[in-house]
Amino acid sequence: MKSATETLTPTRVKLTVEVPFAELEPNLSAAYKKIGAQIQVPGFRKGKVPPAIVDQRLGRGAVLDEAVNDALPKLYVEALRENDLQPLGQPEVDVVKFADGDALEFTAEVDVRPDIELPDYTGLQAQVDAIEVSDDDVAEQLQGLRERFGSLNEVERAAADGDFVTIDLSASEDGTPIEEAQASGLSYEVGKGTMVDGLDKALRGMAAGESTSFSSVLMGGDRSGQEVDIEVAVQAVQEQELPDLDDEFAQTASEFDTVDELRDDLLEKLTRGKRLEQAGAARDAVLEKLLTMVEVPLPDAVVAEELSSRREQITQQLAQAGMTQNDYLEQEEQTAEQFEVELADRVRDALAAQFVLEKVATTEQLGVSEGDLSQHIVRRAQQAGVSPDQYAQHAVEHDHISLLVSEVVRGKALAMVVEKAQITDTAGEPVELETLQPDGTYADPAEIAAAEEAAAAQLAETAGEGEDVGDVGDVTVIDDDTTQESQKADA
Repeated sequence: MKSATETLTPTRVKLTVEVPFAELEPNLSAAYKKIGAQIQVPGFRKGKVPPAIVDQRLGRGAVLDEAVNDALPKLYVEALRENDLQPLGQPEVDVVKFADGDALEFTAEVDVRPDIELPDYTGLQAQVDAIEVSDDDVAEQLQGLRERFGSLNEVERAAADGDFVTIDLSASEDGTPIEEAQASGLSYEVGKGTMVDGLDKALRGMAAGESTSFSSVLMGGDRSGQEVDIEVAVQAVQEQELPDLDDEFAQTASEFDTVDELRDDLLEKLTRGKRLEQAGAARDAVLEKLLTMVEVPLPDAVVAEELSSRREQITQQLAQAGMTQNDYLEQEEQTAEQFEVELADRVRDALAAQFVLEKVATTEQLGVSEGDLSQHIVRRAQQAGVSPDQYAQHAVEHDHISLLVSEVVRGKALAMVVEKAQITDTAGEPVELETLQPDGTYADPAEIAAAEEAAAAQLAETAGEGEDVGDVGDVTVIDDDTTQESQKADA
C-alpha cells in the first residue's frame, strides 16, 4: 500500500491511497464467504456456496464491492498511521479507481489536529486578585450559623421581612384554577424573593387568617412567562428568635469553647476557600495568557459539532430547571444574537485550549497512571453524586475512558505550565500554588520532601527485587485514533 497526503487547510488534509489488487485477496475471500452464507443455492449447503456459483448468481461486481467496503476502514487507519495523522471526526471517502485485477485507489478528506508551534511558556506572568476576608464576611457566616440554631415562635401580628409564614398559594386564569399551580402549607421567609414576583409585597402586613390576590408571571412549568392571578392565604406567622452570640452558643454550635475561637475558625475556613478560588483564577489567567501567545487554527466542522452539542446541553439544563431559552435570555438580559456570539466564543476558546494543552502534554511527554485516572474518576463521581464504582462502570460501558484520560492529561499539562509561571496578586505578593492542598491548606514542605524521599526509597527497593517499575499503570497520553468523541471535554 502506498499513501500520500495533501494539506488542504491547516486543519484538513487529503489522503490518497493506492492498494495493489493482491493485497485485497483476504477481503475477497471474506466477501465470498459472507455472501455465500446469505444465499441459498439448490445442491449446496448454506455457507458452502463456491465462489464461481456466487459470481454466476450475483456477479463478480457485488463481491468486489463487498471486499472494498470491508477493506476501506482498515486501509484508512493504516494510512493515518503511516502519515502520523490524528483525525477529528469522520472522513469523506471517495473511491477514485477500482476494477477487477487492478489496484484500488481512494481518497479520504478529514479534519486533523492543528500543528501548533508552542511559545516558550516558562515564566509566564499573570496577576490575580489578592485574598481578602473582611469582618463582614465572618459576621455573615456567624449570622448564618445563628439562624441554623434559631427557633420559630408563632406571633399574633402582621408579617414583616424576616418572618416565616405558612401560606397557601393558588394561581388561576380567568377565574379557572391552574391545576399544576396549587400549593398549601408552604413555609416561606418574607423578603427572600425566591417565589413569584409580588409575593413579598403582598405578604407584608398580612396576619394569620388573612388572604389577598395579586397578578404575577409564572416562573416555571408549561405556563412559564404567563401572567396569572394569584391568591395567597396566610395560615400562620412565625418570628425567628436567634441565640445570643456568646460562648455558650459557640459550645452548642461547634467544637469550640469560645466565640473568639469559633470566629477564628470561620476566618480560616473562609481564607482557605479564597485560596482555592485564587488558585482557580490563577490557572485561568495563565491559560488565557498562553492562548494569546499562540495561533490555533480550528476546524470549522469540529466547531460546528461542538456548538450543536453545547446548545443541546443548555436546552436540556433549562428544561430541567423549568425554563425556556427566552426565559434565560430575559434573565441574563441578552438577545439571541448576543447569546450565540458568546457561546461561539466560549466553544472556540475551549477547543483552542484543548489543542494547546494536548500539545504541551506531548512536548513534555506527560503520562497518566492508573492512580491518576482513579483519582479523577473519584472526583467526577463526587460531582455527579454517584459512587466511584458506578461512575467507572458507566464510563466503560459508554466508551468514555479515553475522554477521561484526555481530561487528566490536559489537567497535568496546565498544572505544569502554571508551575513554571510567575503569578502575583494585586498587592504584589507572589501566589503560592505548589504546596496548596485540595482543602485550601498548605502542605508542609518538610513533610513533602520526606514523603518523596520515602517513595524514592521504596521505588529503589522494588527495582532491586527485579521488578520493572517504569511502566506500571502507564496510559498513552494521546491515542492516534482519537476521534471527535474525545474532544467534547472542556479544557
